[in-house]
Amino acid sequence: MTGGGHPPFLVVGHVNKVHGTKGELFVWPLTDYPGSHFTPGAVHIPAGEDGESPSATLGELTVEAVRPYRKGFLARFGGVGDRAAAERLRGRYLLRPFDAIDPPGEDEIFYHELLGAAVVDRGGSGLGTVKEVFPARPSDLLEVSGPDGEFLLPFSREVVVEFDRERRRAVVDPPEGLLP
Repeated sequence: MTGGGHPPFLVVGHVNKVHGTKGELFVWPLTDYPGSHFTPGAVHIPAGEDGESPSATLGELTVEAVRPYRKGFLARFGGVGDRAAAERLRGRYLLRPFDAIDPPGEDEIFYHELLGAAVVDRGGSGLGTVKEVFPARPSDLLEVSGPDGEFLLPFSREVVVEFDRERRRAVVDPPEGLLP
C-alpha cells in the first residue's frame, strides 16, 4: 500500500467484449467519475488474473477514442487495431494509479477505506470490523465481523452516520432489530 493506506491502483473499468473488427472494446465503467478516466489520452493498465494488480504480459493502454454506448463506452486503445488484439483484453479489469483518481468528495468514501475499519455505535461501543463491501440496490451492504458473529449493514446515510477517515472508524445508528 502507498501512503495513507491506499492501494497503488484502483479498478476503474471492465472490458466486457470486443465490438466490431477494428479493435474497439465495450468497457463497463466501475467508477463514479467515468469522464475522468474514459477520455482520449487517459492511460489504463490491464489487470492480471487477480483483477487487482497489473498484468505481467499486457502493457499500458492509452485511450485513443471513446464514445458512450449503452451503459458504458466503446473505446479504442493505441496499439489495439484489430479484433485479435482486442480479444486479448476481453474480461480484463482496467486499473489506474491511485494518484490519477479523483479525490473523494466531502461525504464520499473509497470502498478500500472501509475494509478493516472499526464499526461502532453512536455510544462508541465496538460492533466489529468491516470485512467486505457488497454492491446492492438500493444501498450497498457492509459485511461486519464482530464478537457476536457476522452481519450485514446497509451502507446508507441513515445507518452509517459518520466515517472518521483518520481513525478508520464507521459510526452506525442501525434501526432496532438489525443487529444480531
